[in-house]
Amino acid sequence: MSDLFWLNNEHMARLEPFFPKSHGKPRVDDRRVLSGIIFINRNGLRWRDAAKE
Repeated sequence: MSDLFWLNNEHMARLEPFFPKSHGKPRVDDRRVLSGIIFINRNGLRWRDAAKE
């Protein structure tokens, strides 16, 4: 699964201060969400056309 991520640990460490804090509800994997956003933007896709992974 890690081959699907666009950001490595160094990138995530730099972005970590900008993530919202969890308020009682478990957060989704930020790396997975950001990688999906990058994938959509780089490939010019719509969200509904993206792969589920």
